[in-house]
Amino acid sequence: MAHRYIGKRLPQLDSFHKVTGIATFTHDLELPGMLYAKLVTSIYPHAKVSKVDASEALKVPGVVTIATGRDFPYRLGIYVGDRDVLAMDKVNWVGHPVAAVVAETLEAAEKAVDLVEVEYEPLEPVFDPLKALEPDAPLIHPKLGEYRRAPAFTPVPGTNIANRFVLKRGNVEKGFEESNVVIEKEFKLPFVSHAYLETQSTIAQYKMDGTVEVWTSAQSPFAVRYLMALSLGIPVGNITVNVPFVGGGFGGKAGLAWEPLTALLSKKAGYRPVKLELSRKEQFTSGAVRDGVYAKVKAGAKKDGRLMALKGRLIFDAGGYGDYTVNVSRAAGYSFGEVYDLPNVYCESLAVYTNKVPTTAMRGFGHPEAVWAVERTVEMVSSELGVDPLEIRLKNVVKPGVSVTVTGEKLRKDAGNPSDCLDAVAKAINWGGPVRKPGEPWRYIGKGISVFCKGPAQPPNAASSAIIKLNEDGTVDLMVGTGNFGQGTVTSLTQIVAEELGIPVEKVKFKFIRGTDSMAYTWQTVGSRGLYTDGNAVLEALEDVKKQIKEVASQVLRVKPEDLEIRDEKVYLKGRPWESIPLSELVMGYTYPNGNSIGGPIIGRGKYISPLNTYLDPETGQGIPTIFYTYGATGCIVEVDALTGKVRVLKAVQAFDLGKAINPLMVECQIDGGFIMGMSVALFEEITFDERGWVQNPNFSAYWVAHARDIPDEMMEISIENPQSDGPYGARGIGEVVMLGVPPAIANAVYHAIGVNINNMPMHPENIWKEIKKQKPELLEELKRKLMEIRELKVER
Repeated sequence: MAHRYIGKRLPQLDSFHKVTGIATFTHDLELPGMLYAKLVTSIYPHAKVSKVDASEALKVPGVVTIATGRDFPYRLGIYVGDRDVLAMDKVNWVGHPVAAVVAETLEAAEKAVDLVEVEYEPLEPVFDPLKALEPDAPLIHPKLGEYRRAPAFTPVPGTNIANRFVLKRGNVEKGFEESNVVIEKEFKLPFVSHAYLETQSTIAQYKMDGTVEVWTSAQSPFAVRYLMALSLGIPVGNITVNVPFVGGGFGGKAGLAWEPLTALLSKKAGYRPVKLELSRKEQFTSGAVRDGVYAKVKAGAKKDGRLMALKGRLIFDAGGYGDYTVNVSRAAGYSFGEVYDLPNVYCESLAVYTNKVPTTAMRGFGHPEAVWAVERTVEMVSSELGVDPLEIRLKNVVKPGVSVTVTGEKLRKDAGNPSDCLDAVAKAINWGGPVRKPGEPWRYIGKGISVFCKGPAQPPNAASSAIIKLNEDGTVDLMVGTGNFGQGTVTSLTQIVAEELGIPVEKVKFKFIRGTDSMAYTWQTVGSRGLYTDGNAVLEALEDVKKQIKEVASQVLRVKPEDLEIRDEKVYLKGRPWESIPLSELVMGYTYPNGNSIGGPIIGRGKYISPLNTYLDPETGQGIPTIFYTYGATGCIVEVDALTGKVRVLKAVQAFDLGKAINPLMVECQIDGGFIMGMSVALFEEITFDERGWVQNPNFSAYWVAHARDIPDEMMEISIENPQSDGPYGARGIGEVVMLGVPPAIANAVYHAIGVNINNMPMHPENIWKEIKKQKPELLEELKRKLMEIRELKVER
């Protein structure tokens, strides 16, 4: 069936607003009577707070009030309440907010911050998560057992373990015994920044009637509202959260940020609105970043490449608090090796506190960390066996309708097919064919591939809803709570509305400034769930709308509702297209020539909640953790400069079985953007700390990200459409999965170029060169010989 808007390449709805500069962000907002807040932060990684003296700071003209942790004795957190509003008894990292100054101007607040005196009693810090696991390690959260937590999480009181998750299926030890080859490797990933252009910014006003209004740069307004209510003891109905345009999120703005602090400061400052916006340095040192990870993976396989067992221990460095990272580590645990049909698998995944910057969700939600370790391990198994890397993956990936996942779920027949993704990528990079000869003898070229999958990490009761309201002129207001910060979900949703109602897509309106009091509920805008969950809710709302329209039109045309169809802004009688009524004459009710009226304003409503998800078994991790799997494969061709260690990606290809591309243009942009982000994390990005726990590179001058010059010469995006029957038009989400396979594909290509395995990120020149020197010194000797030959030739000339 031909579609008018589904599968069409339309620009994002908000493109005009952003390129013209008329988009309004939280940073742009100024409210009447607004005050400004700045943070006083810790200079110690671990210390008791003995005294906070704000007497001199209060003398600064314009300072209204100064708050400390003792003013706000609340615990915050989405899955475990391990966060304080401001440090109460002790600080847990350099940058931990100890006090907040509120003033009439930003300048006054900044001046007063420097005058707040804090006395500390330093405590022994621990920076290494492995050392934090030792029995005599300093306890970072001694009251861990008293914190509020969601039932799915198991912290270990009396230790630094914020959460422990175990995945167990089959018998891994027996699997290793039955294997011909067994290897065990270690991997490390550093802390990285979300690097969004707009730092976190929040305005809140606590009003005298007990209500609170918030304006914030957040991904999920309903989550902010609920978590504020839960943490501060305010009724949900008393809180309104407004989200304007958001300048990037990538998971870092998914949960609760600074909204409780600004609301409480507003109350303390006489119920005036208070604004807090982080500087770039504060974003690096006081805001949350992505976790660091240590992983140990053991794999066993038969001679023919059949994987028999996979065992892993993942240790997530959660930093000073881990309210979101406890779930990130859990997701990494239950997704460990999930793209493969594994008879035996075991994974222990831990979130561990250290005295470093706190961590949170980031694009991929634990999957990039697990995929890195697993895909590098599979590559080394293939090398050990002498089995082609493509062949070993095709032999072991799950088969739709046949395989059982690592969590014990029998895959549905329309789940998508990772083999199709691998075949498409292999063909696109001419896998098995020759590589071009590099220009200089010290440069080497190699190809690499990876395969992976991801589904939304969400609780079974995560719901979405939609409201569709028709206006007098036949335009349609689409009201959903899903966020809009670059991924383009709402554009796809407007295409669905236009397709179903047979109206021009320009007539579907969406309000970019979202509010919990004016939009339909959705759990969160995370996990690549928006198109699937909100799309299903929208489709149900559309059915409601069409039913109402047809009921009114059937009375006017004196036919049955099922004999009518809606298209081209009219309601037609099937088989008699000359008999029709314009939608604009029906949507507010139909009026007969004598004035009698029927119907009324048409408002459709829809909802979605997954009936299939389950809780995971607390002992084995078995169950159904997600609503769909999006499978993908990445292939790349890289050039390695063995003299400098620099890696350059020459060609990048990614293929995804997304069910249906509602908007192919946005899918391609997501794929390319995901590759560049994954490449940036793989080759450049790392938050570094000195021996005192201070962040050494809290700005974009010292924290390196990929630039335009680093983009591959050639990029190819492949959409494979094996539709999922319960997805909107068969679609699955794609927002996060597009970066999962990039780092291992690059590392695998580096191995095939120079024969050196890279297991730690980032793969920047110094690390590459060190590994060449360590693993393959003969390559350096070969280079010396080549350079001598070149030098002799030049001398002869």
